[in-house]
Amino acid sequence: MKTYNLTAEPRTELGKKASKMLRNEGRIPMGLIGGEVVNLPYEGKLAEGQTIVNVPNNRGIIVTNLSVKAEDVRKLIYTPDIYAIELDVNGVKKAAILKEIQFHPVKDEILYMDLLEVNDKKPVVVEVPVKLEGHAEGVKAGGKLTLSMKKLKVKAIYTNIPERLVINVDNLGLGKTLQVGELNFEGLELVNAKNAVVCAVQLTRAARGAAAAAAAGK
Repeated sequence: MKTYNLTAEPRTELGKKASKMLRNEGRIPMGLIGGEVVNLPYEGKLAEGQTIVNVPNNRGIIVTNLSVKAEDVRKLIYTPDIYAIELDVNGVKKAAILKEIQFHPVKDEILYMDLLEVNDKKPVVVEVPVKLEGHAEGVKAGGKLTLSMKKLKVKAIYTNIPERLVINVDNLGLGKTLQVGELNFEGLELVNAKNAVVCAVQLTRAARGAAAAAAAGK
């Protein structure tokens, strides 16, 4: 993945009113979800903007409440590409990926963002764009190649995740489909349903006519 550099500031004022004030100032409230689960009660010292979200079994996840300039995340959000984010918070750098974005239901406005802190030991699940390459046999026979899944969910160490999943369709015949379970990428685990159809070569009217004419001529 490409690296996206992003600078953020801690925020201690939380809630809807504080978030609205931030957006009025051209900033977006954001949370950085910690990459590790901690035992409760937590005996360490929380940094500025950090809180602990409880999870089962007397454990918790450290979340750092941040804000970023809206203009600084546009190229991160409005793109088909995926990025490994190098986040700078008061000079402390952390690796993260984009987890979730909340948009205004009417206006094209970002209300909130969540980042997930990552490391080179724990796998994460990321949606990766699919790119088809090659000239399918079925297309040569008059069919039409369709892409049903533009992204696939991949589980891997974040440094192993590619910018795109390239799939060769040279051998895909007329009327045939390619399912998730038929794909294999080194170092990656696909977590979509194995019978989900990624792409297919559909029979067109012209292809059906050619097939019928060929059958009639036999």
